[in-house]
Amino acid sequence: MVNPKLSIAGYGRWLWSLLTSMRTALVLLLFLAIAAIPGSLFPQHSSDPNGVAQYFADNKDLAPVLDTFQLFDVYSSVWFSAIYILLFISLIGCVIPRTKHHFDALRARPPRTPARLERLPGFDEREFGGVDAEVALASARRVLKSQRYRVERYDRDGAITISAERGYMRETGNLVFHFALVGVLIAVGFGSGFGYNGQRVIVEGQGFSNTLLAYDSFNPGRFFTPTQLEPYSLKLDKFTTTYEQKNLNAIGQPTDYLANVTAQLRDQKPFATTIKVNEPLRIAGTDVYLLGNGYAPVVTVRNPAGKVVFHDAVPFLPQDKNLTSLGVVKLPDGLPKQVGMIGFFYPTAQDAHGGMKVSVYPDLVDPLLTFNIYVGDLGLNDGVPRSIYALDTSKLTKLTGINTKLESLEMKPGQSATMPNGLGTVTFDKVVRYASLDVHHDPTQGWVLFFALAALAGLLTSLFIPRRRVWVSIAPAGKNKILVEYAALARGDDPTLVAGVQGIIDAHIRDLGLTRD
Repeated sequence: MVNPKLSIAGYGRWLWSLLTSMRTALVLLLFLAIAAIPGSLFPQHSSDPNGVAQYFADNKDLAPVLDTFQLFDVYSSVWFSAIYILLFISLIGCVIPRTKHHFDALRARPPRTPARLERLPGFDEREFGGVDAEVALASARRVLKSQRYRVERYDRDGAITISAERGYMRETGNLVFHFALVGVLIAVGFGSGFGYNGQRVIVEGQGFSNTLLAYDSFNPGRFFTPTQLEPYSLKLDKFTTTYEQKNLNAIGQPTDYLANVTAQLRDQKPFATTIKVNEPLRIAGTDVYLLGNGYAPVVTVRNPAGKVVFHDAVPFLPQDKNLTSLGVVKLPDGLPKQVGMIGFFYPTAQDAHGGMKVSVYPDLVDPLLTFNIYVGDLGLNDGVPRSIYALDTSKLTKLTGINTKLESLEMKPGQSATMPNGLGTVTFDKVVRYASLDVHHDPTQGWVLFFALAALAGLLTSLFIPRRRVWVSIAPAGKNKILVEYAALARGDDPTLVAGVQGIIDAHIRDLGLTRD
């Protein structure tokens, strides 16, 4: 037998039915979860641009290949968006027909009573004497209605019967769950389109205002407008880290981070508050998260005449668990030549093999700052964006450190060192802490929470409410006697079906004022 060929319209209907099946929706949901995994394995431009830059620096061959597959922009990539959109279409196409079918089923009468009830699960029968059939039927109706059954009377073959059903809330919960998933997808889509997130490093004693120019990096949604930036300011008053000191196996491990900040909304008085890990500051429609922290040595550079050409707190990036940190100072003007300095900061410095320095504890016990000096072209006039945390040494000449005749400059707080070739002096004034903040704005957070709770409620309803049909048939059984048959049928697994039928029988007997044999 040869199967008939499908037309283009036939193939379209087949593809649509395949896409809108519940099985396909579940598969796409699984694919979406799998597709999100690279977002946690690789740094993302949207949340950690500095991490992306560092990954490119550390993996110069692999990073461009990964970037080709958009693995640093997973959640806005073409392939992730395709799965997202297909899942959205699949859920809509699956849920809408089911909703119509469910609505029709709610308005339909319960089905007629089967002819052979003894073939159904939970079947039982009772013979009652001195009870009128109509009275027994009315009693059965009351019992079933008290247990939230919809009931309908049918007469057949000399018997009067009741057909009852309940459990449509199970399907309602199922539909609520799937509509809530659609709601989550819509809310997340709108949130990513109209939201934004930005990162800013703040040194103790400094602050920033919620403006575009104030962010170190900023990632707006597709429909973002600058008017969404509510005016407010934050100042980092003090950053405190608590380290483990009692457990010998975890000495130096951080146990708590606390950023004391002063916040101020427009036309309002400033107020003091705190930011902790997993305890963001909620202000003006944004959530301010604590991402990272480190040390920022305060460095002063003077030219040979003693004039200050640079004075600032320079954030150094941690390189290990003991906060050995790397930082860069660029001096394009004010000195006889352009100077670049690559520095290492050791919170608790100790000599290691080969004359190297290491930090043996992350807190400030014996801080030390070292600098390697480079001169030449810093590349700041090439028109190419440069990271403030990296120094391109391809056009520079190294004057101090390894492979040179001079040792690196070494300073403790309050000490100064002289740069070679009469370039000037460097002073390590003090060291302060800095905090890396992530400012996140999502206008649909409340809706996402609402739909998530609705999905949970719908799922629990669909899992714990059984779908049942119950029939009661009453027929004459001799002089002044009736035979009452009970049976039920469940849609899906229902281990309590038989017990439920027995409960109906007991309630029916009690309602008739009889005693159970």
